[in-house]
Amino acid sequence: MSPAAPPVPRPPPTPAARAAVDVSVCVANWNCAGLLRNCLRSLFDHPQGVTFEVVVADNASADGAADMVAAEFPRVVLIRNDENRGFAAASNQAAARARGRFLFFLNNDTEVPPLTLRRLVEHAAANPAAGMIGPRLREPSGAVQISYRRRPTIPALLHKLSLFRWTGLFRAAYGEYRRGSFDPDGVRPVEVLMGPAVFLPRAAFDAAGGWDERYRFGVEDIDLSVQVGRAGAVVYAGDVEVVHHGRVSSRGNVGFVAPSVATGYAQYFRKAGVGRLRLFAYKLAVTLDAPVQLLVKVVEAAARRLVGHRADARRSWAAARGVWAFLRGELVRFWRA
Repeated sequence: MSPAAPPVPRPPPTPAARAAVDVSVCVANWNCAGLLRNCLRSLFDHPQGVTFEVVVADNASADGAADMVAAEFPRVVLIRNDENRGFAAASNQAAARARGRFLFFLNNDTEVPPLTLRRLVEHAAANPAAGMIGPRLREPSGAVQISYRRRPTIPALLHKLSLFRWTGLFRAAYGEYRRGSFDPDGVRPVEVLMGPAVFLPRAAFDAAGGWDERYRFGVEDIDLSVQVGRAGAVVYAGDVEVVHHGRVSSRGNVGFVAPSVATGYAQYFRKAGVGRLRLFAYKLAVTLDAPVQLLVKVVEAAARRLVGHRADARRSWAAARGVWAFLRGELVRFWRA
């Protein structure tokens, strides 16, 4: 891979530019130049009703994303990492450079409609007890995504394992965790906001200790919701929307994402106080199930391709690659979590 180009020189900021802004939009990026471009355009090409800045922390992308930001969006504060430091660490880097009274953490596969930032600031002003606010997430097609959920439990996650799913033993726990309490309308306190778009007063973010960098990708949004919720309300605002290209980024980087998520849940359960025996049993079940899932997904991908369902076959093959990456390179870290 050729070395990264040096950052484009920028003139020193004026005194006015040094002043605090209302919102700092913080974006962690890795290998998603096209999606990131659309995200930034949605912010800069539409009125947002408040003063804002954008800070992008790029995790050594190999697709030219950092150079694209430097060339096309000179107003963006760009951080170039020389390795993939993970979502949490990159987000903390962006927050450290930010000057806003509020921090808005966005995934690179989101798009922000006009006046979204102003509506989030208005929510914060109307509810000063809120430590964290999340908008309704929509697919580009218009379908509503799950935008908040309950905290995960071991029974809920066991339902996802091939060894248990066919029994239906934990189906109710999984259904309650995934969408049992979800209502896309209204404004209400919730347990966990989904990570593609979360809005916090800087003071609440700092008091929570920021993103826990032991999470590389996935589950850190659950952890931050829990930490912020100890001192303030975690609020879902269904009257504010952000477009989220669900799983496009994660599927493109499945070899990194899937193993990181698996370890992230183990880290979360340990941090949440799950007992050693229960945590050991959970890890053992996940480990024993992984070869079964790998076989199932490979066979599924082949069968779907054989009957001409190429899109479904690609999804099955991506899932198989994620399981293989977990088995090949993540097991030690998973068991140490």
